[in-house]
Amino acid sequence: MRSDTTKAKFLIAGGFGSGKTTFVGAVSEIDPVTTEAELTAVSRDVDDTRRIQDKTTTTVALDFGRRTLDDIVLYLFGVPGQERFWFMWDDLLRGAVGAVVIADTRRMETSFASVDFFERRRVPFVVAVNQFPDSHTYSTADVRSSLDLPPHIPVVDLDARNEPACRQALITLIDHRLTATAAV
Repeated sequence: MRSDTTKAKFLIAGGFGSGKTTFVGAVSEIDPVTTEAELTAVSRDVDDTRRIQDKTTTTVALDFGRRTLDDIVLYLFGVPGQERFWFMWDDLLRGAVGAVVIADTRRMETSFASVDFFERRRVPFVVAVNQFPDSHTYSTADVRSSLDLPPHIPVVDLDARNEPACRQALITLIDHRLTATAAV
């Protein structure tokens, strides 16, 4: 890595089953590090899997990937989505300069905690609406209204399996981060 390379840490957040691990895996230029564990009968009683019946694993600590865009190396930390793992978020946030909040329109309410977390900590973020094949497509205005987002927060559509779409979400976040920094 060149000495003039900029390095930045970003979190990938969202609700349980929203596509965070998939996003990190799709966009990472290295084999991502994941902490996936099989869902157990006990966790199925705790985690709401009604609208994501095919989900068999969950992140229990974090996902890690790396992506280089021009001369910027992005370190991507996918955070676990279940409430019982939220105690890790503040530690994972340390040193981060922005976040992508992945929203699942099948279960938009699972995005509220992530949006609140970054707003309260004044961390620049973008909302990436993961378009699942079985989900209704909502307008950006509808998503913005549902999440009560201010106009300056970017909202992008993506398929978390699609590398170019995930890369574009990261570019949108960098642009938003630079704009937020310039405004200060």
